[in-house]
Amino acid sequence: MSKGLHTPSLCLLNNPTDMIDHKKVYQQEGAQYQRLVDREDYRENLLPALEKILTFKGLDVLDLGSGTGRLAHLLAPHVRSVHALDLSPHMLGVAAERLRNQDLGNWQVTAGDHRCLPLEDNSVDLVVSGWSICYLVVWEDKKWKGELESALLEIRRVLRPEGKIIIIETLGTGNELPEEPDKLREYFGFLEHKGFQRSWIRTDYRFDSHREARELVDFFFGKEMLNNIGKEPQPILPECTGIWWQRLREIRETCRSSNGVKI
Repeated sequence: MSKGLHTPSLCLLNNPTDMIDHKKVYQQEGAQYQRLVDREDYRENLLPALEKILTFKGLDVLDLGSGTGRLAHLLAPHVRSVHALDLSPHMLGVAAERLRNQDLGNWQVTAGDHRCLPLEDNSVDLVVSGWSICYLVVWEDKKWKGELESALLEIRRVLRPEGKIIIIETLGTGNELPEEPDKLREYFGFLEHKGFQRSWIRTDYRFDSHREARELVDFFFGKEMLNNIGKEPQPILPECTGIWWQRLREIRETCRSSNGVKI
């Protein structure tokens, strides 16, 4: 199975036998995927939530598992530079087109893996990873802790001394209140044991029509999720989103207090 890292659906996280081929989506259907992403967070809650954690002005940012550039596109107008990294050249092609349309010139895209980052030591102020690191848990199964440790070690390497990491993951598609997917519960506990702070917000989807809602929700989440689409003229699909963050200094302190176990 591919190790590409992108936004998960609850179908994938809770039902490994789901027939939707997300690997194909990430390799071939970036434009359709982006249509879905464009409908999420219609109340624009994400950026203000991130701005409560840190000030973006003047930062060099690495966006891990960028996919079609959701976070890179959101942050580019507010930072000094943003580097979008993903395993899928197809998805990065969509990301590059969207970033190019912003006419900013402060971005780049690179194909690469969380566990072997193509960046120099101490080269970024912020590493942000949205709906992505969770795939190290979902796809690596029993090896996920080791794979996650490798990714965190690489993140630690590229961060500057006062740098920060922000991890964003789903807390439930179709839910009005946060509910940890079974497959990710241990992973979330792992982050919090490492000293990550946590908050959550709503990033609901809003569609232009019921026809569009059914098309896009079925495309990525599957038919069972169709029952969670609202009855409004512009139908809404609830989404709860978790945000975890930590400073590099705090990561180092956690390392020293973990009986010699490195992250």
